[in-house]
Amino acid sequence: MLLGAIDWSAPWLAPYAAVGQGVAAQVATGAACADALNAALAPQATPVHFVPQSDLPAGVAYEGYIFDSNNCPTREGLHDFFNGLAWLRFPHTKRRLNHLHVAQIAHTGIQPVRGPARDALTIFDENAAFLQCPDALWEALAAKHWSRLFGPLRPLWAESHLVLFGHALLEKLVYPRKPITAHVYRARAASHSIADLDHWMATDLSAERLASKPFAHLPVLGVPGWWPGNEDPAFYTDATVFRAARPARPKLA
Repeated sequence: MLLGAIDWSAPWLAPYAAVGQGVAAQVATGAACADALNAALAPQATPVHFVPQSDLPAGVAYEGYIFDSNNCPTREGLHDFFNGLAWLRFPHTKRRLNHLHVAQIAHTGIQPVRGPARDALTIFDENAAFLQCPDALWEALAAKHWSRLFGPLRPLWAESHLVLFGHALLEKLVYPRKPITAHVYRARAASHSIADLDHWMATDLSAERLASKPFAHLPVLGVPGWWPGNEDPAFYTDATVFRAARPARPKLA
């Protein structure tokens, strides 16, 4: 596994570092990823039981298997390692996503092309970040008003709280690149604690809401304090990364 490449001092890994470093250390000594994740919260039980990918029966849907068995198939590698950490830190949110997936499969069946709800659920699970922030900051982010977001409003980032959730997003950031972009979901939890955020997200999420694409797009290395290069205002003038908002579609008469 490539867990040795993880820089645990990266600010986006702060919510995961304490438990993640312990899991990575066990894997480095030869433990399977599933076993290391299961041991992470001992003697407290993990929110699901992590099992090898080979335990997933042929022809059985991944989400349905987790729902029915409370077992989470886990491959060796960065992707499933970060998925496991998301389960450990956000168990209620992950459980809610699993239930929503299963409900959608029961409603529509397994289709060659996922519908809007399942597509949004997958995007959320793989690439979401949660942002608690003042209204002005959110409005500038949603409008992709980059010069305002990272210029006059830059001090508001100190009042904000951004947590990366998607395991594919965390995997990509093992090798940070400027274009890596999160789908940001605005959170209104009572506090910045991970436990409160987890409970709030699990309550707020619905298939209908996610299907409406309530996301803002954020190149995460642009977050003040997260990358040395963004101290230079020219960092944000790269239009291939900090893209302009698309013009609104004209309404049909």
